[in-house]
Formats: sequence, structure tokens, C-alpha cells
Amino acid sequence: MKNSRNKLTLGMALMAALWGCVTPQPITRSENQTVPSHFGASTDTANVAKLNWQQYFNDPNLWALIDSALIKNQDLNMARQSIEMARNEVRARKGEYLPFVRVAAGAGVEKDGKYTRLGALDENVVVEPGTPIPHPLTDYRVGIVATWELDIWKRLRNAKKAAAAQLLGSVEGKNFLVTTLIGEIANAYYELMALDNLLAIIQQNITLQSNAVEIVRQQKEAAKVTQLAVNRFEAQLLNTYNLQYDVRQRITETENRLHFLTGSFPRGIIRSSARFNEIQTDSLATGIPSHLLLNRPDIRQAEWELAAAKLDVKSARARFYPSFGMTAGAGFQSFNASFLLRPQSLFYDFAGDLMAPLVNRNAIRAAYDNATARQVQCMYEYEQAILHAYLDVVNELSGVENFANSYRTKAREVEILTQATDISNSLFSSARADYLEVLLTQREALESRMELIEIKLRQMNARVNLYRALGGGWR
Repeated sequence: MKNSRNKLTLGMALMAALWGCVTPQPITRSENQTVPSHFGASTDTANVAKLNWQQYFNDPNLWALIDSALIKNQDLNMARQSIEMARNEVRARKGEYLPFVRVAAGAGVEKDGKYTRLGALDENVVVEPGTPIPHPLTDYRVGIVATWELDIWKRLRNAKKAAAAQLLGSVEGKNFLVTTLIGEIANAYYELMALDNLLAIIQQNITLQSNAVEIVRQQKEAAKVTQLAVNRFEAQLLNTYNLQYDVRQRITETENRLHFLTGSFPRGIIRSSARFNEIQTDSLATGIPSHLLLNRPDIRQAEWELAAAKLDVKSARARFYPSFGMTAGAGFQSFNASFLLRPQSLFYDFAGDLMAPLVNRNAIRAAYDNATARQVQCMYEYEQAILHAYLDVVNELSGVENFANSYRTKAREVEILTQATDISNSLFSSARADYLEVLLTQREALESRMELIEIKLRQMNARVNLYRALGGGWR
């Protein structure tokens, strides 16, 4: 355990050094700067992972989904059962190095041949004067039997400690699942809001393009344009109509994904899609890299599994050494049930034994080699967990900054193209612009508005993923 802690400290120091060398300037905020309203209240902590999910996601509709998932999600409930099994394993391992005490009772009958050594002895032996040993000879026995293996080499105790470490690892695994689950639900929820906005944009453009088609038809009747212009406007209208069906299908699939994550049957997903573009995404502090890695449940899970593997090696090594055991018993035994509880029927025994593997130790050697290989494997998994966590945070930090800049740039583009659409319509009405310019401007404006929603969604996903990467949400 101590060595694994040292490795963690060394890993943190290494990651802290790497962070300063290769990471872009981290996004920071002043102590007086508040967290955006949608993402919760302000915090004085150095790491947003310290916030629970109710503080980070300030949306009651999203709260309801997460609450349902924390109760009904099948994967999470299976993880809870795994914790119960690990807890029972600890109890079982603990009981192995304590004495086993059992109550024993039995009855039997025996008859030796008359012309045998035992039979001849029975003929000349009496229980009491005038009372020979009965034939056949019955036997009644009741008492307490105890067995105990002296755990001199700590094989059983190390096995119990390994089971306890596995239990703690299972708990951290459940915590990591909670973090991942909250992130998946939040991403799906924001995706649903984005799809609603895409559908609204498409429907608005359908209305605008339908009006444009009517105007073009009137101009054709007035011989100002040809049938080609009418056909081009109608084709663009049909193309826009077609876009909504793909979005509707994506909405259905996203809703059903949320139903699956929350463990509920299909029903309406309540969301506030109208305020999707109004969600503020100010910067949040992330803290010191070495500290933020300690918040990751998957890193702590890997650490506990490494500690358990080390204890398993010690337990497997102890099998090469001699084992000491004791057996004791006490009770009553008699050939006649009426004599069973008399003081003369009392018996007791005590024995000790020493056993050591001598020949064919291949099975013990194989178990020891497997435990050693598992320890090395856990070490690699632990290193991989730290590296994955570090890169995960770097990617999401970069995404938060880049998508924020992208959203601002695209919003300006949408504003310009919206103005260009109004200008092109006016010029076309006064016959100072070609219809192709109007079509091109409308298409570009529609695509830019849809791209703006996509960028906003990716920006929201980056913030959710950053919260998950920092190890938040499981508290």
C-alpha cells in the first residue's frame, strides 16, 4: 500500500511538471467572478470538481433526469451489487483466520465377528459387573468440534486485506460510473436542446422560403423572371423541408437514449430549449494538476486494485511455507442413549498438526506467478489511468477555450449573413440582384445558423466533459 501511495505521489509530480511544459495557458477566473447561472453558484474552491452536480448544473429539468438515473440506472444498480459481493468477500476472508466451531451429533451401530480379535475381546469385557458390552454395539455422540489454522505467515490476513482493498476499489468504480453517467445524461440533454433549436431554425426558414417562392411566382406571372427561377426556389424549399426529418429522428433517438440512461420507459423529456443559446459558459478554475488527479475515482480505483494485487502476492507466497493447525473437540459419547449425558460419558481431544508442501508444488508456483503477473498488470493499469486522466483534462480545457472563440466568431458570421439575406431580398424585389444571389445567401444563412447551434452544443459538451474529467459529480 505504501509503495502504491509513493507511486501516486511520483505520478502526480510528473504530471504537474508535464502540465507546465505542454499545456496551454489554463482558463482561470478571479475569486469574485461567479460561475455562470446555468452551471450553478459561485465557488471559492480551487477545483470545480469539488462542486456536486446540483451546484454545477443549475437546471431543474436536468436534475430530475439525473435523480432518476441515480436510482433506476441498471449499470449503476449492478455496480452496487458488485460492492455488496465485495463486502461479503471481506467477511468471508475475515472468517477464514478465525476458529471454526461446529456442533456435531451422530449415531451408529457396529458388530464385530465373534471369531475376530475385537469380537473375542468384546466377549470378555463388561461395562459394569454383570453388564456385558451389547451386541451389536451402538454409538451415540454429541459435542463441539473446533478447528483453527494459525496464521503465522499472515496468508489469511493478507487475503482479507486484499479483499478489503478490492471492496474500496469497487466503491471507487461505482463513483466513476456515477461521474460518467451524469456526464452522459447532461450531454444527451444538451443535445436534445440543440436539436430542438435546429428544428426551430429549419421551420423558420421553411416559412421564409415559402414566402420567397410565392414572390417568385408572382414575378414570373409579371414576366420578370423565368420558370427556372421558380424551380430553383421550390427545390431549395423542398431541400429545407427534408432537413427536418433527419432532425426529428435524431430527437427521437436522443430521447430514447435518455430514457435508457434514466431507467424509464419512453415518455416526454421536459427541457427548456428556448434558452439554449442564452446559457452562459464563463471560465471555471480547475486547480493544481496533481490535486485534480486525486479527484478522479478511476485513479483511486486503480490504486486500490494495485494495493490488493500486492497483498495477493504476499498471500500466495505464504503458501510455500508450513501451515500450523489445531483441532479440538469435547462432548458426550455412549453406546446407550440413556447413559449419554452422564459424567462418565464425557470425552475431549486436542491435536495439532504441521503441514508443508514437499512434492509437486507446481500448483502453488502457478498461483504465485499469476499473482505476480497480476500485480505488474495493475501497475500498468494505474499508470494508464493517470495518463488518461491527464490527457482527458488537457483536451477538455482546450475544447472549452477553442469552442468559446469559435462560437463568438460564428455568431458574428450569422449576424452578417442575416443582414445579407435581408439586403438580397430587397435587391431582388427591385430587380437589382439575381435570384441566384438570393438563393446562395439564404443557403449560407441557414447553414451558418445551424452550425452555430452545433458549435454551442460542442461548447456545452466540452464543459460537461471537463467536469467529468476532473472527477466531479460522484459526491
